[in-house]
Amino acid sequence: MTELRKRMIECLQLRGWSARTQEMYVRAVRQLAAHDRHSPDGITEEERRPYFLYITHVKHDSRRASTIALGGSKCCFEPTLHSDGTTLRLVRAPREQKRPVIRSLEEVRRLLGCVRRPSSRVCLSTVYSWGLRRQEGTHLQVPPSESSRMRVHVRRGQGGQDRDVPWPHRTLQRLREDGVTHRHPGLIFPAPGRGGIGVSTSPAAMPKSSLQGAFREALQHSSLHTQASVQTLRHRWATHRLEAGGNLRLMQAYLGYSSPPTTSLSTPLPVNAAARGSHASNRLMRDR
Repeated sequence: MTELRKRMIECLQLRGWSARTQEMYVRAVRQLAAHDRHSPDGITEEERRPYFLYITHVKHDSRRASTIALGGSKCCFEPTLHSDGTTLRLVRAPREQKRPVIRSLEEVRRLLGCVRRPSSRVCLSTVYSWGLRRQEGTHLQVPPSESSRMRVHVRRGQGGQDRDVPWPHRTLQRLREDGVTHRHPGLIFPAPGRGGIGVSTSPAAMPKSSLQGAFREALQHSSLHTQASVQTLRHRWATHRLEAGGNLRLMQAYLGYSSPPTTSLSTPLPVNAAARGSHASNRLMRDR
C-alpha cells in the first residue's frame, strides 16, 4: 500500500466512513489516476476538470457513480493532499428521475420464480419481503429477529443505523427450509464455496456480486424487458406496502432513511393512489 493511499484511508476512517465507502472512494481515485496516467499527488487543478467532464459527457456515469467519483476526489485532494478544490466545488452529480421499472407484485413474483439457485432465490425473496439493501440481505446473521414480536432487527445499515422491520410468516418458513440445508451457526446466507462444499463452515457471507448475477440472470429469463437491480426489489417492497395501506412515515423507519424527501424519492407513487387521483379529477370536472 502506498503512503498516499494509507493517508487517504486514515482520513476516511477519521470521518467515520464505513469500510465499503473507503473501498469505493479509493477505487474512484485509482480510476482518476489511470485516466491521467500518473499518481494523484501529481494531478493538477487543470487536469481534474477534463476528467469530470469526461465521466459526465463521455462515460455518462450515473448519479451514484458520479457521486462516488466526486466524494473520493474530495477526500484525496482536500484533507489528504491539502490541495485547492475549486473544480470539485463546481462539480454536481447529474439529477435522475427514473420511472419505476418493475411495477406490480405479479412481476416481482415472476422474477423471483426465475431465480435458479435456491439459496439466491431465498435471499432475494428475503430482500424483497423486508425491504433490505443488498449487503443487508447477504450478511444476515442467526438469529436475525425477535421471534415473539415477528420483527427482524437489521444491524448497522447505511450510516451505521439499526432498525426493525416486520417479519412475514412466509419468509420465516423459507429461511428455516434453507437453514436446514447448510446448518451454518452464524450466517443465514453463507458463501457456497466450490460445488457447495464447506458451506456450513464458510467464514464469509454470500458475495453481493453473486446475488446481483443471479438477479440479472432471472431478469433475462422472466421476459421483463427492462433494466433493474437488487435495489429495485427494496423500492418495490415499499411501494407495494403503501398500496396495501401502509404509512409513509412507517416506510421511512422500515427503509432506514433519515428524511421524508429521501423516502418519497425511493417510493414511487402507488398505482392505486394515482388511480384515485385520476378518479377525483374526473369527478370534479364531470359537470364543468
